Amino acid sequence: MKQSRLMSLVESVANVIVGYGVAVVTQILIFPVFGLHTTLAQNLKMGAVFTVLCSAPHNAGYAERMIMRSSLGLTTAKN
Repeated sequence: MKQSRLMSLVESVANVIVGYGVAVVTQILIFPVFGLHTTLAQNLKMGAVFTVLCSAPHNAGYAERMIMRSSLGLTTAKN
């Protein structure tokens, strides 16, 4: 069974949210071990930066595939 575009989007958004949460919790737990003391606001901002940086290559790859498919005249399954 093929996943619809909507469900693929929902899965991607959920993965980003979970990744962001893991980044923030990891920072809160690990930074003090290394003598780094940050506020919750700072941890949330750094988590956002890490999330954007880690997501960028995946988004670029997706855009590249869509451009190539379009230029080659290939169509995607309609969902």
